[in-house]
Amino acid sequence: MIKVEKEIAGKKLTIESGQIARQSGGAVVVTYGETTLLACANCSKEPREGIDFLPMQVEYREKHYAGGKIPGGFFKREAKPTDNEVLISRLTDRPLRPLMPKNYRHELQIMLTTLSSDGVNNPDTIAAIGASAALLLSPVPFDGPVASVRVGFVDGKYVLNPTKEEMEISDLDLMVSGKKDKICMIEGGSNFVPEQVILDALDFAIAGINDIVDLQLEFEDQFDNSYEIDDSKILSDEIEKSLNDAYLSKIDKLFDISSKQERDDAYNEIEKEATEPYVEDEILYPEVKAFVKNMFKNAVRKTVLDKKVRIDGRGLDDVRQITIVPDILPRVHGSVLFTRGETQAIATTTLGTSRDQQIIDSMDSDYKKSFMLHYNFPPYCVGETGRIGFTSRREVGHGHLAERSLKPILPSEEEFPYTIRLVSEITESNGSSSMASVCGGSLALMCAGVPIKEHVAGIAMGLITENDKYAVLSDILGTEDFLGDMDFKVAGTKDGISAIQLDLKVPGLSMEILSDALKQANKGRLHILDEMNKALDSPSELSPYAPQIVSFSIDKEKIGGLIGPGGKNIKAIQEQTECVVNIDDDGVVSVSSSDKSKLDTAVTMIKAIVEDPKVGSVFDGKVTKILDFGAFVEFAPGREGLVHISELDWKRVNKVEDVVSVGDKVQVKLFEIDKQGRLNFSIKRLKEKPE
Repeated sequence: MIKVEKEIAGKKLTIESGQIARQSGGAVVVTYGETTLLACANCSKEPREGIDFLPMQVEYREKHYAGGKIPGGFFKREAKPTDNEVLISRLTDRPLRPLMPKNYRHELQIMLTTLSSDGVNNPDTIAAIGASAALLLSPVPFDGPVASVRVGFVDGKYVLNPTKEEMEISDLDLMVSGKKDKICMIEGGSNFVPEQVILDALDFAIAGINDIVDLQLEFEDQFDNSYEIDDSKILSDEIEKSLNDAYLSKIDKLFDISSKQERDDAYNEIEKEATEPYVEDEILYPEVKAFVKNMFKNAVRKTVLDKKVRIDGRGLDDVRQITIVPDILPRVHGSVLFTRGETQAIATTTLGTSRDQQIIDSMDSDYKKSFMLHYNFPPYCVGETGRIGFTSRREVGHGHLAERSLKPILPSEEEFPYTIRLVSEITESNGSSSMASVCGGSLALMCAGVPIKEHVAGIAMGLITENDKYAVLSDILGTEDFLGDMDFKVAGTKDGISAIQLDLKVPGLSMEILSDALKQANKGRLHILDEMNKALDSPSELSPYAPQIVSFSIDKEKIGGLIGPGGKNIKAIQEQTECVVNIDDDGVVSVSSSDKSKLDTAVTMIKAIVEDPKVGSVFDGKVTKILDFGAFVEFAPGREGLVHISELDWKRVNKVEDVVSVGDKVQVKLFEIDKQGRLNFSIKRLKEKPE
């Protein structure tokens, strides 16, 4: 067994191999604190033919036994990947892809399994380290190692790999992946910190990344692992020259077409014509197709770098035209149609009660979410057909980013005790749809009457690099994302950043480029915020179709009385009023209903139970028992008082049954609380005394 270890941020990081999963192409066990993860990397012996992409699959899984738990649900076993597992799979995948050879076509699978969780150290950074170390031992030509760290910002100081407790008070949650002295990937959120705080955090992260990279290199040196990179050309120089001569000028004419759909159709015609002679050749066909695509890529990049002009005619820092239509849907609680260029989203807000919160059954603990953002990307939004089924990884990832962007502006649950669900339906897409979801989501919150103080806007930045030359692009198109070197998403208010995400197609970026990109993103974000404020600058009134919620606190000692034996009292209130009542352990009671009169009735009933009634108060009640001397009236579930026979009517009453019967609904007035605390009611005192 080979083992290396190093102290990182006050905790021991261990990488070992040779004891577990010995038949895997590359297998390592990584431990940080008492969180342990198994990483296995394997590739097919032969390349997959007929494709022009890297067939890599990264799968992260959590085992409940790792946290000493039995899974919830009927089957009591881990099922399909959770959103968190999908997100960590994506976080691990993204910094690895740019470090693979461009022509590598072997099936590559990286399996990551958390075996032990201490509930303190997050496994996401450990997963990235494990994947990198496993690849170093495998026969895969991996240009690593790569390492990941998390950076927090607590009390004005940066913290490397903060614990979960530290993260609860941190103004920053930034996961950074990189090679030696280079940033490869960024994912995180913050409490509206300025750009400089982000840049300083990245500088801080690099030191930790370098330490972990050095540890992996020390680990790799103990193994005799070698591989060969096949960089041979499949297309002859003659074929490449003929393709250039025939189609380069046609590709240049694509820049005269402003519409995405028309431009895509024109490009497809070029591609079809160029590949037609090779359709039957399983080897040459994908290579010719890739070569034509590369011709287009080079043309786009050259135009940007040399002429500072983009494919749609915009300047480098221009944002596409924005159109905003609030309240576009009549019955939903809040809605907006947000359009930026040829990217469009319908964002909707739905308000619910605490019973609508999402219950998360995680490896370490169970918890509830009162804010959810779901992102949908149907095939029609890009004019295509496609499979309709489970939520894709892209949809999970984009939804999470938009959710993280908007969460810091939400009011507290005490201020606004609603469960909030935002849905972004992408109806057109030509780049930056996740950031359109942020903008549309912020507007939809205001449309629904959620008391947010200001808007959050998002913008996606691109990059074209060539040797020492580079150009940063604002509000990128889908083509610029596909053919460029960077997809850098930044969301925030005028005061600072709430979420950030960086993906690269190059091995790493300098701090200079990142700084320029953040500055340019700030300019674009402020422009978008200005357009959003023109459309809607303050929250609307609460939708009449949304449930109404009243929250108040009661004495914790009164909770048992409110619930009643076996839940009798609370069930009665809910049945009689058709309201939803929730009682927290701290004594906070929330009552919700779409009918205000029923809501008021429920609140009155609850207060009648938990509050000491005052002499002179009037109650609606029901006769529950009749005795010779009077009738008992229940004025709240579990609480009753006596109407003495003399208090039934101003005239003499011989028998109680002559006036009331069991089950009768009556109105009573409390006129006395005797020394034993018994309540004495009157019916007659609500009537005028006859002369």
